[in-house]
Order: sequence, then C-alpha cells, then structure tokens
Amino acid sequence: MLKFYHNPRCRTSRAALQYLRNKNIEVKVIDYFRVPFSEAELSDVLVRLNMKPKDIIRTQEALYKSDFRGRSFTDWEWVRILTENPRLIRRPIIVRDYKAVVGDTTENIDRLLEDR
Repeated sequence: MLKFYHNPRCRTSRAALQYLRNKNIEVKVIDYFRVPFSEAELSDVLVRLNMKPKDIIRTQEALYKSDFRGRSFTDWEWVRILTENPRLIRRPIIVRDYKAVVGDTTENIDRLLEDR
C-alpha cells in the first residue's frame, strides 16, 4: 500500500490521488496538515525521495518569499522549518516501500509504480 501525503486543498494533490484511484491502487491518505510530519518522519521521507529539504520547498509560497528566500539554513534547520510550516512542502509525496516521489506529475507517479 502506498502512503500518500496529501493536502486536500491542493488541486495537484487531489488530481494525483484521483489518478491513483483510477488505477485501482490502494493508498493510505495522510493529510499532513491535520497529522503533521515529525522531524524524524520528514527526514525519513527525504531519504526515500533521495532529496535534500530545499528540494521539496514550494518557493512560490508567500511565506517562503517573505521569511526564508535568500537566507541560509542547514538541512536540519530546513527540516524543522518545514515541519513547522507544512504549506511550504511540495505535494503530494507518495511513498512506496523504500522509495518516494513528489507526485506533482503522472510521470513521477508512474516511475514509482513501475520501479519494483
């Protein structure tokens, strides 16, 4: 079963979830605004994504532009910032076993589904 870190207010996240449902793929939906990431959980997801925290930041968000753009933080500090400000996290994040993708395109989702 896939873990699907979801923001129900996000059109891209809703579309990705529908894409998986149309393929009859079972998913465990986690609304990470209601059930926030812990720092350990987000760190684990980053390992599965093979990404750094800066790679999953939504740089178009007003909060990023006003408070974080142009500033330097360590990976650990970014993880803390992202757990405290989940709207900065790209979405959806889909986890399957030991791998994960940002499911903002069907190509990314298909890559995860095909990778056995």
